[in-house]
Amino acid sequence: MPSKHPNKPPSLVFANAAGEITDYPELSMAGRSGSHFLKPSIEDLIPLPEGSDIFVLPGRLPVGIDPETGEPLLVEENPLDPDAGLQAVAAFMSPAHTAIHWAGFEKPKADLAPLPLFAYTAVGWHDGQFWVSAFRSDPDKRQEMNRFQPEKLARRTEQWLRQYEHNRLIQHLGKCCLTYRCPAAINYFLRQFEAPLPTSPVCNAQCLGCISLQPSGCCPSTQDRINFVPTAKEIAEIAVPHLKAVTGGVASFGQGCEGEPLLQADTIEQAILLIRKQTGQGTINLNSNASLPQAVDRLAHAGLDSLRVSMNSAQDVYHQRYYRPKGFSLDSVRQSIRVMKRHGRFVSLNYFILPGFTDDPAEFAALCKLIAEYQPDFLQLRNLNMDPDWYFEALQFKEGGPPMGIRAWLKQLKQRFPRLRFGYFNPPLR
Repeated sequence: MPSKHPNKPPSLVFANAAGEITDYPELSMAGRSGSHFLKPSIEDLIPLPEGSDIFVLPGRLPVGIDPETGEPLLVEENPLDPDAGLQAVAAFMSPAHTAIHWAGFEKPKADLAPLPLFAYTAVGWHDGQFWVSAFRSDPDKRQEMNRFQPEKLARRTEQWLRQYEHNRLIQHLGKCCLTYRCPAAINYFLRQFEAPLPTSPVCNAQCLGCISLQPSGCCPSTQDRINFVPTAKEIAEIAVPHLKAVTGGVASFGQGCEGEPLLQADTIEQAILLIRKQTGQGTINLNSNASLPQAVDRLAHAGLDSLRVSMNSAQDVYHQRYYRPKGFSLDSVRQSIRVMKRHGRFVSLNYFILPGFTDDPAEFAALCKLIAEYQPDFLQLRNLNMDPDWYFEALQFKEGGPPMGIRAWLKQLKQRFPRLRFGYFNPPLR
């Protein structure tokens, strides 16, 4: 059984121009929190989770820690072969894991294109394996890709695509499954855990880190956005069999391959009524920017069980700069939470985690104020999928003090709000 933590600090890892990764024992790995380069503690480090990826970061230079002084050092040329080129390296962790530090790197020039829309966790090498500065934030195994057989998945998906040729939404999910290996779509075709119900080709925000639509010349989006609005019947044809068959099943509106589902509230309302007419089983969830409280009220009346509110910040200025909303504000989001709680329904905050921002003292204070006043039930600890430098620059972020540290941040939240639950996925409620 692998060790939970290493017995000494892992080495710095970097890549040459060809993308070949190597370790450099002369320096220890560094992690970054905001503008601070740090040496992760032994307790911060876990083996690279199965299903994770190692990314090379073009144009970025690695930062390591001098083991003698404990000071960060920028590595400006390949120490093993100066002619081979040099690139920083980061880990993109599998779901259910949350970063404590992001990767230690610097941009040698300011005009580099942003990195693609992934999360970049600090990674090092020791005792024959990679280690990351992170922790497991949810024991749920619903998106562990080693739990399915690719051949079985392909057969099942292709069979259903033939069987449901008339259903555009199932055809769309087939592409998500077979082309993008979307974990949510995979779970639908394997009839397990949580089924996705994308509905909206349009949005009322222009999120900096939108994974389904980016302007030309920016970083590429990671998947194609749905280009039609499904009917209530098409939606129910997915949700009803799934909720009937899966113990603790969840069906969720609001996916990475769409815009804002609340803009399709009429269709979703009809779909919820149709689903609940056929089954009372399972949880109907909505992942949303929570921009339209009146629409949330209608959906709660129709039978929506839970609302997951995506938030980068509990501070108005940073929420505005990230979401770049059209016709709503963070106050709209707060009111949507209040509406759901008034109906006695479940509310999660999908709170994007980025060390140095999330655990900034001013951000922590704002989050605590929101939790105390609006009483969400659950905090989802999902990593921000975005180039950290781009994020800090675009938000014009100003530190409210030294970062608390993600583990200290989480410990204080648990102490202040003992009824608040923490995890990574939408929990089943029925």
